Amino acid sequence: MRGYLASSIGVACAAALALPLAAPQDVRAAVAAPAAESAGSVPGSTQSLPLGPLTSDRAAGGAPVQGLTRRDVRPFSLVGVVWDDPTAELHGRVQVRTRATGTGRWSDWQDVDTHNQEHAADLDSPERAGAKLRGSTAPLWVGDSDGVEIRVESAPAEPATGHDHADHGPDQARQAPAGPGAGTGATGITVQVSAPTTAEPATTVFASLPAGLRLELVDPGDDPPTASGPQADSAQAPALSAEGAAASAVNADLAGLGAAVIPALTKEQTENDLMESRGVVQAADSAQARPYIGPRPRIVTRKGWGADEKLREKNFVYTKTVRAAFVHHSATGNNYRCSQAPSLLRSIYRYHVKSSGWRDLGYNFAVDKCGNIYEGRAGGVAKPVMGAHTLGFNTNTTGIAVLGTYSKTNPPKAAVNAVAKLTAWKLGLHGGNPRGTTVMTSGGSNLYKKGTDVRLNVISGHRDGFATECPGGRLYSKLGTARKSSARYQGR
Repeated sequence: MRGYLASSIGVACAAALALPLAAPQDVRAAVAAPAAESAGSVPGSTQSLPLGPLTSDRAAGGAPVQGLTRRDVRPFSLVGVVWDDPTAELHGRVQVRTRATGTGRWSDWQDVDTHNQEHAADLDSPERAGAKLRGSTAPLWVGDSDGVEIRVESAPAEPATGHDHADHGPDQARQAPAGPGAGTGATGITVQVSAPTTAEPATTVFASLPAGLRLELVDPGDDPPTASGPQADSAQAPALSAEGAAASAVNADLAGLGAAVIPALTKEQTENDLMESRGVVQAADSAQARPYIGPRPRIVTRKGWGADEKLREKNFVYTKTVRAAFVHHSATGNNYRCSQAPSLLRSIYRYHVKSSGWRDLGYNFAVDKCGNIYEGRAGGVAKPVMGAHTLGFNTNTTGIAVLGTYSKTNPPKAAVNAVAKLTAWKLGLHGGNPRGTTVMTSGGSNLYKKGTDVRLNVISGHRDGFATECPGGRLYSKLGTARKSSARYQGR
């Protein structure tokens, strides 16, 4: 079976050479577009535009508002807002409207999810300390656009309070918020507003907007010739070792093979290859010592979705194992076609690295609404790669983002089933029971103080480790179904 490592079919590839992180580009709309990229190239671009105060008639109730009025810009497909201090939170509302390339039509105002700080590296990790981090909203996919307008409006300040998360997972005493921004006094400006029940005007305090607000416009670049959309699994897929395929992703000698897809394996192939990688020898007719692991699903590699490996940091960071999987939604909206998922992933990747200052894409895996599975952060799909997806719980976990927003929209069955297949295999590699629980030690979040031991479901939602709406109420309600299906794929 080791001979299959020499084949380009089914080899996960992540380029071994890369450049260090760089600060986001500062490209204003008035700057001429750069020379066209060479034919067939994937790399895109990032426009970073500083926001400024809008006129008072655009502000509601005296709230501080920043933004940009309508303007022409270079083509882009994804938007987000960043600011200087990664520990600061944006308390307020961000709305954008965009002009579609070709038709010239302006969209309605769309909300941008401002709660993105919980998708980040842990507080004491080298990634947080060593990179030029910024605060950021979630990115929003808007499709091919060449015009933009944005407004960022502050919300009335509220005192910090605790949260009730009794429905989030296994029984566990929750701590008062102790993460970034928790327990701090509100700062802002004071305005006078009418108060019909009192003789004196009431005072409303608005939270200050973070310093250095900038609009990020991301162009994902052209799809690579090897980009892979939905495909049937190959019936002739070689019995490539699951561990071997993962190892090839960090093997410089194999990087040039560059397969776009890791093919699916049957359950029997997956079990046999896992036992071989562990040095287990047994008779073919023996059922003893067979591992609980689901069949390896088809996975589109970073090569397949066109990741520009020059963007990310060169090195990889690993933890000891994978004891739990956190499920997220990307909060990028649902207005994408599955054929656009590689482009969406490239945009999120560029936004995480160039705009937010992360070392790489934050999620370990992504799943589109058609059920296609994509390799996320580089380092090997079967290895315990440390991501930046659940603040406080990135160690010994994996992060899976379902592309879209599932607060009020039901996730497609194909996406939920893909989460079940992926977790059955990924957790099975490390002995995890999808229907079980595990005790994790918090690295510090707004829900659990650093050092707190927390009992979590082996398949958890992001909100189980951090006080957040993610992965959206509709997706969160489907995690029970995913756990049952995942366990069934493992043969439990």
